[in-house]
Amino acid sequence: MSHHSQPHGSDERGALPMSAARHILIVSHTGRRDSLDAALEVCSLLAAVDLVPVLPRDEFDDMRAAEPTFSGVDVLGEDVKVDDVESVIVLGGDGTILRAAELVRGTRAPIVGVNLGHVGFLAESERDDLHDTVQRVLSFDYEVEERFALQVAVLVDGATVYETWALNEATVEKAARERMLEVVIEVDGRPLSSFGCDGVVMSTPTGSTAYNFSAGGPVVWPEVEAMILVPLSAHALFARPLVVGPDSSFAVEVLSRTDGSGVLWCDGRRAHTLEPGARVVARRSSQPVRLARLRRAPFTDRLVAKFHLPVTGWRGPQGPRTDAL
Repeated sequence: MSHHSQPHGSDERGALPMSAARHILIVSHTGRRDSLDAALEVCSLLAAVDLVPVLPRDEFDDMRAAEPTFSGVDVLGEDVKVDDVESVIVLGGDGTILRAAELVRGTRAPIVGVNLGHVGFLAESERDDLHDTVQRVLSFDYEVEERFALQVAVLVDGATVYETWALNEATVEKAARERMLEVVIEVDGRPLSSFGCDGVVMSTPTGSTAYNFSAGGPVVWPEVEAMILVPLSAHALFARPLVVGPDSSFAVEVLSRTDGSGVLWCDGRRAHTLEPGARVVARRSSQPVRLARLRRAPFTDRLVAKFHLPVTGWRGPQGPRTDAL
């Protein structure tokens, strides 16, 4: 489901026996001092209640380099298996959340994002609320929202040569700036249009405020189950954004007349070269991304806040208001 909420207590991980070790993964942008400081603070908060924090190896090394006395944590994949992670606290923007989703892909661990001054659509709380956020995570005081993800495959001569996934989008792009990509797009196994372009964005509702938004695609509310396709700078009469249902599939074929190669990017993190003749298929993944929600803020309010949209003069259903939105 693109956006399904459930109280965490109803999850099978909601009630752990007192003797069970609890492993909470911390993912941060350790290249930034503010993020590193926040990670150190979360580690100390967890240590204060006798929990051992878990860090990815590269972040552990960064923390140790910045704070030589840093200790008392486990390393993901070495001391703790990813399947034993209970939840993930992410400190940073949406890019850091996407990296965390990659780390715990295939597990049940929900992700709670703490925004550190970015335009974070996926983050749930702000830096000032860090202490409260950690307490809520420790007491399972959140709901889990399942976000629609894409399953993406690259086929050459009918054989699958690469498989991956995306929470935001899968983008087929030209590899060389001066050359155009020649593609044909397909919906549910039927050809729709062929054209030259800079690329094609295939997005989830979650990704509708990311690359899709920049490309002129529609903003889709998270609870809508849909996939979006937006051509990039297409030389075509028909190159409108498309919105299809959750059980549909998109395909983008790189035509053999393309001069050069293309590249598939998923969430801006995973790339694969596309030679002429390659075919990229995107459909709903059977594994959603699990986000921990601390509050039920309307998505409209999130849009207004993140994009600083003007709403002055709004009277609303109750008539004049004296408070600002």
